[in-house]
Amino acid sequence: MDITQAGNIVSTNTTLPTGWRRTDTVWMLGLYGTAIGAGVLFLPINAGIGGLLPLVVMTIIAFPMTFFAHRGLCRFVLSGKNPDGDITEVAGEHFGAGIGGLITLLYFFAVYPILLVYSVAITNTVDSFIVHQMQLPSPPRAVLSLFLISGLMAVVRFGEQVIVKTMGILVFPFIAVLMLLAAYLTQYWSFAIFENFSVNYNDISGGTLVMLWLVIPVMVFSFNHSPIISAFSVAKRHEYGVAAEKKCSRILACSSAMMVITVMFFVFSCVLSLSPSDLMEAKRQNISILSYLANHFKTPVIAYIAPVIAFIAITKSFLGHYLGAREGFNALVVKCLGRQGKRIESDKLNRITALFMLITSWIVATLNPSILGMIETLGGPVIAVLLFLMPVYAIHKVPAMRQYAGYLSNIFVVVMGVVAISAIFYGLIY
Repeated sequence: MDITQAGNIVSTNTTLPTGWRRTDTVWMLGLYGTAIGAGVLFLPINAGIGGLLPLVVMTIIAFPMTFFAHRGLCRFVLSGKNPDGDITEVAGEHFGAGIGGLITLLYFFAVYPILLVYSVAITNTVDSFIVHQMQLPSPPRAVLSLFLISGLMAVVRFGEQVIVKTMGILVFPFIAVLMLLAAYLTQYWSFAIFENFSVNYNDISGGTLVMLWLVIPVMVFSFNHSPIISAFSVAKRHEYGVAAEKKCSRILACSSAMMVITVMFFVFSCVLSLSPSDLMEAKRQNISILSYLANHFKTPVIAYIAPVIAFIAITKSFLGHYLGAREGFNALVVKCLGRQGKRIESDKLNRITALFMLITSWIVATLNPSILGMIETLGGPVIAVLLFLMPVYAIHKVPAMRQYAGYLSNIFVVVMGVVAISAIFYGLIY
């Protein structure tokens, strides 16, 4: 019998399994499904605008960036004494209550802005479909965004289980259709991108280097599946005990490879079907690549299927990130009230949270800020702090994680994290 001693908690395993189980496959697909969502629909735009070089670099770094970062976060969760402890509890254990609260705050700001991004995206997707496919005048934006976001919030009212089941139903058909669409686009490949290593536009300075810089936070955003890492780590710790870290690493490697292969096939297919100027126009219109493809080619297959795929993807991602945003917001409210010696009923807190999310999402969707701008300067950088820098910091500060020090992968993760975070200053420089 193998016994794992973690502080005052003792977990036992009768065996130390190394084989692949059905549960490992389920988690591998779950990690994959969490990452592959609406963020992928904006990745081809930034990846292709700057020409060939950013696309090549992105292909090279996609797997190590995704795998090493999420493995570090997984190791961080596994380093806690309590086998049931989530990321916020482990952060409090290692860094104290103050840092634990900061991690909770970071978690909220890593998820909440993404919810706002999807509020804008779903409004623009439906508006584009109404104007270009249905040939109808554009409805008032404030009315359309309120209608759509209220509809999504109505689904939320059915409860977490309904949301999770809805996401489970949508994710794999979405991936299958996305791959079929990427294969269908091969007939439109023009290879125009190979003619330009840099494209300068009025609203972008610095050409290829700037686009290479800005594609990093969009990659962080698109391949991110950090919200599920905590639950994944805890589940595997219960199942495998002392073998959990190696098993988690293996599952993460498989899921990351699946992500990179399928996403890069979709990205290359989209980029090769369009010119860099087309991609810039998609960014200017503030719509997903699928909506632009539907308007650009005007073929029945793409014109009607692409916007529907985009709508499903954004809906799935909105619902999934709402759960994370609600969790983070509720935790912040509970902590604030706890310091004042007050408590609040969970049902009442959820209603307050839902109202806050509805109003703020509606306002942002009506204002229609740049989606890629929000990802580049807010979503990606904040995720990078939590996913890239915090675990590496823990390696050098937490005794339980010192065993992972001294590897080149740590340096790579830090560099990628700093690059992603530095995109916050893009608007101040250019």
